[in-house]
Amino acid sequence: MPTHKLAVAPNCEQLRIVIVWELEIDSWPSILPFVFRPCIDLHEGQVKQIVGGTLSDDGEVPQTNFVSDRPSSWYAALYSKDDLRGGHVIQLGPGNDTAAREALAAFPGGLQLGGGINQENAATWIDAGASHVIVTSWVFREGQLDEERLATLVQTIGRERLVLDLSCRERNGQYWVVTDRWQNFTEFSVNEATLKKLAPNCAEFLIHAVDVEGKQTGIDLTLVQAIAAYSPIPVTYAGGARSLADLEAVEEAGQGRVHLTIGSALDIFGGNVKYEDCVAFNQRRGRA
Repeated sequence: MPTHKLAVAPNCEQLRIVIVWELEIDSWPSILPFVFRPCIDLHEGQVKQIVGGTLSDDGEVPQTNFVSDRPSSWYAALYSKDDLRGGHVIQLGPGNDTAAREALAAFPGGLQLGGGINQENAATWIDAGASHVIVTSWVFREGQLDEERLATLVQTIGRERLVLDLSCRERNGQYWVVTDRWQNFTEFSVNEATLKKLAPNCAEFLIHAVDVEGKQTGIDLTLVQAIAAYSPIPVTYAGGARSLADLEAVEEAGQGRVHLTIGSALDIFGGNVKYEDCVAFNQRRGRA
């Protein structure tokens, strides 16, 4: 079973209390029944599906698979109707605040919110209806994990409200966390040691396989198997899904520890995979 230690450290004007959980992977034989999780990706105020790694700060137009004529609230209301909890709303750059708030209002407590999250705005997004906030870039600076920032964020909203986004790209046989619209490599590898180190600070991990994100070329089973083997907390994987068979593949490879997000391949985003079939997949497993 997980154990915990209490560490107390003074901080000038106040006393800071940090609870450190020591999690053993063997104590989590089946963290969760595997489920399909939905998404709402926002770019310039619209719901879109964008190919991973094509977003940049240099003004170039990203490679886009789909632009919706429906508002974010339509998708959120759909997920609410089908009780698809744990999906994520991601703000891809500026100009998405209104659309993000509309989505959260349509499914309060049912969606996670990421994009531009920091200590100053995290609680505001929770108050706006997000079940969790998702953070990457703010806790990674100059290629390194900023442990002080992470601790501050945990203290602000609690680990139970925090999802760490460890979206990564493969290089030289390892998966490295990437930040700033997935353009910059960190020196932080997704492996057993790092997952166990970070797990006490958050409720879940979100991991996009950036090399295949949005391409519908198949999931990265090697990455799925690794995070299933090493993560002591729930993980949502996204990237490359193209069929219902991928749901079954991740269910098996993920050992019941990994959720799957399908984006561009869904018919509600212009793809060929029927959304209703994904809902039925969850229902057969008693999770929707």
